[in-house]
Amino acid sequence: MGLAIALHVLSAVIWVGGMFFAFMAMRPAVVEVVEASQRGVLWCKTLSRFFQWVWLAVLLLLVTGYWMIFSVFGGMAGAGWHIHAMQALGLVMMLLYFHVYFAPFRRLKQAVAENNPQEGGRQVGRIRRLVGINLILGLIVVAIGAGGRYL
Repeated sequence: MGLAIALHVLSAVIWVGGMFFAFMAMRPAVVEVVEASQRGVLWCKTLSRFFQWVWLAVLLLLVTGYWMIFSVFGGMAGAGWHIHAMQALGLVMMLLYFHVYFAPFRRLKQAVAENNPQEGGRQVGRIRRLVGINLILGLIVVAIGAGGRYL
């Protein structure tokens, strides 16, 4: 159980913390410092590295989450409301991530390969909006995970 919880929390920290950093710290700095024509390239390289970690985090969140549900709570019926809320919001987050990865991020990579900074900028904007939604959901999930059983 200790290993499952540790891997679960670390995966959430990597994913949600990475989104927080990118949205709240890196994005404003990039806008201030990097020329518009180069922002797509920077975001493409940055997100390529970050998304590798997100794939691992998603896998570990699913494996450890269901491991704990079935080994600790005895299945879905034994899990509290907070577990079900985390699961539902987490699945929505994963679906949003899959959309970001397979649609606007794919188009961003294509725009960068074609040296099209205008299209790259449009795709970065789409990614930013979806990551903003996922960040809010992620912060809610973290709050539920940390205090849900006491609410």
